[in-house]
Amino acid sequence: MTSPQGPTPAPSAPRNDSNGPTLPPNLPDPEIEPRSHWLPSLVWVIPLIAALIGIALVIKSVTEKGPEISISFSNAEGLEPGKTQVKYKDVNIGLVKNVTLSKDLSHVLIQVQLTKEAENFAVKDTRFWVVRPRVGASGVSGLTTLLSGAYIGVDAGHSQDSQKDFVGLETPPPITGDQKGHRFTLHGDSLGSIDIGSPIFYRRVQVGQVVGFSLDKDGTGVTMQVFVAAPYDQYVGVNTRWWHASGVDLRLDSSGFKLNTQSLATVLVGGLSFQSPPGQAVGTQAPQNMTFRLGSDETDAMREPDGVPLRVVMNFNQSLRGLSVGATVDFRGIVLGQVTNIGIDYDPKTRNFTMPVTMNLYPDRLGKRFRESAPEPGSVAGEDLLQRLVKNGLRGQLRTGNLITSQLYVALDIFPKAAPATVDVHSDPLELPTIPNTLDELQLQVADIAKKLDQVPFDQIGTNLNNSLKNADQLFTRLNTEVVPQARDTLAAAKQTFGSAEATLQQDSPLQSDVHQALQELTRTLQSLNALSDYLERHPESLLRGKPGDQP
Repeated sequence: MTSPQGPTPAPSAPRNDSNGPTLPPNLPDPEIEPRSHWLPSLVWVIPLIAALIGIALVIKSVTEKGPEISISFSNAEGLEPGKTQVKYKDVNIGLVKNVTLSKDLSHVLIQVQLTKEAENFAVKDTRFWVVRPRVGASGVSGLTTLLSGAYIGVDAGHSQDSQKDFVGLETPPPITGDQKGHRFTLHGDSLGSIDIGSPIFYRRVQVGQVVGFSLDKDGTGVTMQVFVAAPYDQYVGVNTRWWHASGVDLRLDSSGFKLNTQSLATVLVGGLSFQSPPGQAVGTQAPQNMTFRLGSDETDAMREPDGVPLRVVMNFNQSLRGLSVGATVDFRGIVLGQVTNIGIDYDPKTRNFTMPVTMNLYPDRLGKRFRESAPEPGSVAGEDLLQRLVKNGLRGQLRTGNLITSQLYVALDIFPKAAPATVDVHSDPLELPTIPNTLDELQLQVADIAKKLDQVPFDQIGTNLNNSLKNADQLFTRLNTEVVPQARDTLAAAKQTFGSAEATLQQDSPLQSDVHQALQELTRTLQSLNALSDYLERHPESLLRGKPGDQP
């Protein structure tokens, strides 16, 4: 049987494939068409995507990579390549790539890869340091590194000059470049207990810290760099005074004990303080890096400027036990200077020892009027003034400043009754005359009195006194045996007489009655005489003629 499309194939018998199911006998064989060879296989898509991602990561790492820098430290404690990070304000800006030793083995070199955003840190004035747990004057820092490990801290610089090699700081900087405030320079005689990070106080409020110090080249003092943070830096004026506020200031004066300290921190780590002089405003704000004098304490700082010191020596002829270098030179309660040296000298002429005491005096402390009216030191007028003062009794004297500690000080005063003395105004140092103190004079007077008392014949006086006492005893014995019995009889007779007089003077006694009658008769007689007197006063002629009734 044929069809329009062609002969109809004869039905085939069913196939039985031992490896698969039996196919129906009436299905045609499938037609297999080959694939196009120009399309890639899906097997290559995954490697291609991976390659594209790798290229993208490489491009990203190259574009995001910042500059590579080298930092030198004394040691690499806590720094590990590939782990230790570089942080600025707790933000990661780089990673340590490599740690190597320098050629001379004196330090280590840290290779750091910065990020693209941190390329501005590779400038000249950027500072790097290792953040570790530290205990310093400003407190405890870096405690978070106990868990996370050490990292490199950064203080961003502001220079326009690029740099790739840096020297790291061994300790964190006290202040960073982004802190606002002013730096100042202080010059003092001693560092005291000050260290980097020591606090700075203004009216007992902590406003800054010490950032550095160094010894002067001539070795006569110490220079400190301090930082006062904003807005407290506005209280630092050109007239501000600075002083050590370290430790405890304990004083004993006429008002009793005085204890003064800034805070417990200053007792432990020291500190500085500043303030304007009493009665003065802050004034014009001090410029950056202005230099100030650093006083040993508040009293020293608030004192007016001393001017040029006058070097003076005084020779004492007494013990200097209790006098020490630094003791005050007092002029009527005003500290005029301090002792700088204590020595001993032998005088061959007098064959005696003298105790020279050298001191620095500051005449400007005598007041504004003295500074304005006093002549220039070394001038003829100044020499004449000194000669006149010495002639009027200007002397030095040792006095006890504290009865408990027996400390001495030098008192400079006018003693009008002092013995005459002269002064060589051209000597260097200037030698001023002295007088003994009151205690020494009292000791001399006591010694003189003791010498005079020693010349008194106390034995002879005692013998005479003993004889006088014996005579007095004999006299009292005679009085008791002879005079007392007679006095007793006399008193008895006097008592009897007084008893008789008392009986006579009683009101009911006969004597009292007779006296009373006599007084009455006397009264009548006086009345008659009074009448006669009146009559004679009226009739005086009756003395010659008699009464008118009596004439014949």
